[in-house]
Amino acid sequence: MRRNLRPNARPLPVGRGSAIAVSLLAVVALTLTAGPAAARVSAPADAPLGSVSWRTDLSAPTGDETNVRRVDGSLRLRDPGLRPASAHVARGQGTVLLPTRILDRAVDLITPDLDATVPTGSQVAVDVRGQDGLGRWTEWREARDDSPALLPRAVTRVQTRITLVSAPDGTAPTVHALALSAELDSTLNEAAAAEAVTASVYATREGLVGGTTANGHVIVPNDHFVALPSRRGLSPKGSGQYSVRVCGPARCETAPVWDVGPWNTRDDYWNPSSVRESFKDLPQGKPEAQAAYQEGYNGGLDGSGRRVLNPAGIDLADGTFYNVGLNNNGWVTVTYLWTGSGAPTTSFPTWGTDVNIRQQPTSASTRVAQLPGPTTVRVQCQVHGQLVQVDGHSNDAWSYLPDYGGYVSNIFIDVADSWLPGVPNC
Repeated sequence: MRRNLRPNARPLPVGRGSAIAVSLLAVVALTLTAGPAAARVSAPADAPLGSVSWRTDLSAPTGDETNVRRVDGSLRLRDPGLRPASAHVARGQGTVLLPTRILDRAVDLITPDLDATVPTGSQVAVDVRGQDGLGRWTEWREARDDSPALLPRAVTRVQTRITLVSAPDGTAPTVHALALSAELDSTLNEAAAAEAVTASVYATREGLVGGTTANGHVIVPNDHFVALPSRRGLSPKGSGQYSVRVCGPARCETAPVWDVGPWNTRDDYWNPSSVRESFKDLPQGKPEAQAAYQEGYNGGLDGSGRRVLNPAGIDLADGTFYNVGLNNNGWVTVTYLWTGSGAPTTSFPTWGTDVNIRQQPTSASTRVAQLPGPTTVRVQCQVHGQLVQVDGHSNDAWSYLPDYGGYVSNIFIDVADSWLPGVPNC
């Protein structure tokens, strides 16, 4: 058994059999790197891990909501006729972005329990996203009672967005209550590409000054933002958490995604077919509207049954449209900046039983997951954190595991070096 050792550590000889028997729960000496006479602490007691559930508070304004009102603690549309600027359909829409929920464990599968009155033709969508230990948000994923949302990686913070859509005749839904449960369902999440996705798509000018976007932004002259045909990449109002880099004939501009459209509302064409919400038989990077217009896909209709009149896969606000050098609708190159992981992962074997994965690189932070026995893990990056001592071995390096949403001491990574070869800093 090879142990990750701090360079100046002096290990005692330990055989492979006794090493495997060591459990992180049984570690008695964990030394903090706080100073020359650092105190010695014991690993904290941890509650058993499992699913976690919570009930959302719909009665209190969140500070990030559009076209909703509250009646006896329930959510309703304020104006059933107010639609997002880029939607081009006569159906009212309102959204509420709930506060982020901080969890005491890593999760990737989220199930809603929705109590709502939904008249025929109207809709209520519950979208969730998560923030991992590196501070990165996942895309939004719709969660339904019969189809939980599987996030692309493990997270320890979850945010929920509720969208209400009226029927064509103006009747609107009412949301009475919403509870959610979450668990860590899979450690085999699909690895994101290191580089962000780039595609050539047809751009149209949104215009519509004075209109309201899907995230509640009121469009002003010479505005700078874009619309994409899916809620999965919609930024909160005033945020650039989901942004694109648009390159036109003259220059490039980075702009936030603040509206949903054109044509479709469930066409996340920048995603691979395996996770694309709709139109899974189309290649990655090709919008449904483009396929419908150029190839007669779906009978030449969009997802709502309208005849597609141009191949647009992105709408540009006026300021962005003219800044990149467009005078008429045309082709641009778009990079979807949130789609890249920023770094590849490398797999390493582990040793030990009941090895805890922590929210931060210290044994005092919350345990978010656990490795029950020796396995192989994907490591994205590593940092210097708390000095950990086990069986005469010591190491202050910790690795971030994207499949578990937390950090593990490198002393439990079964390689010779204390600092993992080829793995970058977090």
